[in-house]
Order: sequence, then structure tokens, then C-alpha cells
Amino acid sequence: MPRGVRDPDWAVEVYLPELVYPGTTIFADNHVADRPRIVEVNMLGEVVWEYFVPDNLKQFNNPGLDIEPLPSGNILFVLPRNGIYEIDRNGKVVWSFVDSKVSHDADRLPNGNTLFVYGAFDQMDDAQVREVDPSGNVVWSWYARDHFNRAPYNAISDEGWTHTNSVSRLANGNTLVSLRNFGVVAELDASGKVIRTIGEGLFEYQHDPEMQSNGNLLVANHSRPVQTVLEIDPATGKTVWSFAVPWQLVRDADRLSNGNTLITGHTVLLEVAADGTTVWRLRLNKEISRQDGSAKGFYKAIRIPVVSGN
Repeated sequence: MPRGVRDPDWAVEVYLPELVYPGTTIFADNHVADRPRIVEVNMLGEVVWEYFVPDNLKQFNNPGLDIEPLPSGNILFVLPRNGIYEIDRNGKVVWSFVDSKVSHDADRLPNGNTLFVYGAFDQMDDAQVREVDPSGNVVWSWYARDHFNRAPYNAISDEGWTHTNSVSRLANGNTLVSLRNFGVVAELDASGKVIRTIGEGLFEYQHDPEMQSNGNLLVANHSRPVQTVLEIDPATGKTVWSFAVPWQLVRDADRLSNGNTLITGHTVLLEVAADGTTVWRLRLNKEISRQDGSAKGFYKAIRIPVVSGN
């Protein structure tokens, strides 16, 4: 396990070495409002790497910095309403795409293109999803108006029309889009046609849905009063696994290779086993209300597997 430096602002309360998926955990941290950063910690919660957003850009931190470790070791991250940046481990920007119509989520595709969403106060005439090549040319766009400009969707408005907050390219070439305000996840074919919607009547302000290898969908569901991570079978609409996270604004859930699930709340990072046992928990030593959590706290954690020899 790599050694790091203790951060007094949080502590690991639970660590069951024999049950965790070992590695480091990288996440966005904005619990100090004027100090947004990307942090990587070991299993003891010690900081092994960090990157502070430059002063001229740190205002672009709401709802949070989406992050993605790349195979090269670089980090791709989003500054909402500003753009997408790729940095190396020395903090040098090696690629960027500056556009105020970038919001919650960006993914680097295997062909080198970057897929991203615009959901922060989007309007009906906006493209909710775009794909750009390494030179910044838009090579694919998707407009929700072509499919959802009808009742009841066309009368909705809450921090934008759709408030699209996530996109991913599936193994079959289709695209998965989370339309937060509509309470649905849409699967699109290569032409952008909606071939199915998932979660209607079940999802509430869902975040970061991820298709699993078994065909199920894992999603952070902002159900009330308790927010819940759900795994559902899209074919039946039935919940096959769930985990409640009381008093947390749940931003993300990732299924790990050992079957555990890494969950990001605004003041806690959790790794839970399939039976619901918490095997790792890092908690912020500071109270942040769920209302304030929209712009403060932790955001989108990812476990990076331990490399043999470390």
C-alpha cells in the first residue's frame, strides 16, 4: 500500500482488509469551498496525491468535479460551466476543451474522443450530449427535444429542462444518458434514436447510472427521505440489490471487481459488500447539510486497483 500524508479533515472509521477491494481511491473534494481539489488516498485515508484547481478556475466547482483516471495515468476532469481538462500527475494540462456548456460528466472513449453532457440550466434547443475528437471538433450530438418534446416532459423545468447529468458509451456502441428531471435513463442507438427508457416511476433525481456486465443497471437514486443505491433489472424493472445511505447526498456508486460497491456521499465514502456489510468507510470530520452538499463535500470516487509490488 502506498504511503501518504494524514489529512486531519477526515478519518477511516472502518477497514476490513480481508474483505475490501484493495487500491487507492481518487475523488473530488470541495468541502472547503475555496479549495477545490482532486485527492487520491490509500486504504488508511492518507493522501498519496492531490491536485488543487488553479485560482483562476476554482469558481467552477458546482455541482462538483467529475473525474476519470485514464490508462496513461493522467486524470480527466470536468469544471462545470467551464470545460474539460486532462492533466498529468505533475498537474500539467495536456489537453482541454473549454466550453461553458459542459456540466456534470465527461468520459474518454477508446478512440480518443471525449463524450460529455450539458445539463446545467439546459434549454430545449441545447444539445444535451456531445462527443468531440482530440482537436475539439464536435463529431456527434444528441438533442433531447427530438424525442421528449411532448407531455409530460416538455413542461418540466428544474435547474434546466432535462438537467442531464450522466452519459456513457456502452459495449454495444449504444449510449446511456441520465435525464435527471425526467426520472429516466435513456439508451440511444448510434443514430441517437431512443431504443428504451429505464427507471420511469422508480428513479428520483438519479445520478451516474452504470450498466453492469450482467445487463443490470446500478444507479445512485435520490429517493426521499433516504437516498438509495439501486441495482435494477431493466427487463423487469425490479430491484435486485439496494443499499440505503441515510443523511447523505449520494453522488455515485461503482461496482468493484470483487462484487463490492463503492459509494460516494457528500461527507462519506463507503465500500459495502454484496450482503450490505460496510468493509471500508472514510468520513469527513465536518457536518455539511444535504442542502449545502450540492456544492460542498465529496464527489464521484473511483477505486484504482493496487499494482503488484506496491
